[in-house]
Amino acid sequence: MKSGRPTVASIDANALAANYAEAKRLADGREVIAVVKADAYGHGAVPIARRLAAAGCRNFAVATIAEAAELRGAAIEGAILVLGGVHDAAEADEAVALGVTPVVQHAGHLALLRKVAAERSRAIPVQVEVDTGMARMGISPEEAPSLIEGIARDKALVLDGVYSHLACADESDLAPTLRQLALFAEVLAALRSRAAVPRQVHVANSAALVAGGALAPAMPADVNAVRPGIMLYGVAPAPHLADAAKLTPVMSVRTRVANVRWVRRGDPVGYGATFRAKQRGRIATLPIGYADGIPWTLGNRGFVLLRGRRVPIAGRVSMDLITLDVGGSPVEIGDPVLVFGTPAGGGAPLRVEEVAEAAGTVPYELLVRVGARVARVLES
Repeated sequence: MKSGRPTVASIDANALAANYAEAKRLADGREVIAVVKADAYGHGAVPIARRLAAAGCRNFAVATIAEAAELRGAAIEGAILVLGGVHDAAEADEAVALGVTPVVQHAGHLALLRKVAAERSRAIPVQVEVDTGMARMGISPEEAPSLIEGIARDKALVLDGVYSHLACADESDLAPTLRQLALFAEVLAALRSRAAVPRQVHVANSAALVAGGALAPAMPADVNAVRPGIMLYGVAPAPHLADAAKLTPVMSVRTRVANVRWVRRGDPVGYGATFRAKQRGRIATLPIGYADGIPWTLGNRGFVLLRGRRVPIAGRVSMDLITLDVGGSPVEIGDPVLVFGTPAGGGAPLRVEEVAEAAGTVPYELLVRVGARVARVLES
């Protein structure tokens, strides 16, 4: 249903394809597993997966069985890795029906999957996460070799892959990442000695992939795939990596000025009167607010692009609206406004990284919190 509001998130399919090509270049012959969880980081999982598939991508990763079902329902083929695994027998059964690969995070997952495999008389492919330092999910390095060897010998299961997740690859200090890679290499060596060799081995996320040469000497030789996420959407994994890869923003959140009013010096604006005009000038109102994904923390500290210049947010961000301190500069109702991304007519982008820094958060959060009532418009 159309909202009638002039607030949209434009999705640049060509930028996505270019970022995927950059990931492939950096992967240097390894398979690319495109992470499209959380509705493809807020961009729209189905259109994003379709465009990536058209660009040659054959491997996708999601967080949940429901996300995998959405892709399969849209006729997305290829391998789909379910990073969160299965939580009950119904999800295990659905994983088999969908032909997707659940991740084993603990022994309970194995019990569920073995039960369903027996009921369906069908071997289930699985991947195993090894916890080398994230301390969230996955099998400990001490338990991993025997558990993975057991999967390799189990006729009910197929050992499709083994991976780990790097906690600090986006930090300038790579020492913690090097320790994780060394630990992962030890686990992989133990698997080789037990003849438990998975089809796919991956550890590099966007940050590790972009860091490239700095980590190359420590990357285990068994690694044959990479797992980029945020870089596919044109966002640098960290400020110090901004120039390490050529990335183009995929999402551009745009709106238009909905109202303009004059205020006098000292006049309050918005809830709580946290902004008072320093001089006579104009306030422009935009039809976008925190229900659409604009962080409340951008009140009195954020900015947007209006008529080619940065204009500060005046007062608090409200649920449906934000107000701008335009001062004496030209402004009209209907003027286009860029919240983040690339201007509609081209030009220098207002990167989501900058807006996230002003909000005191990370670009990931800004992208995934863009609300459902902000229409996604695919541009190709």
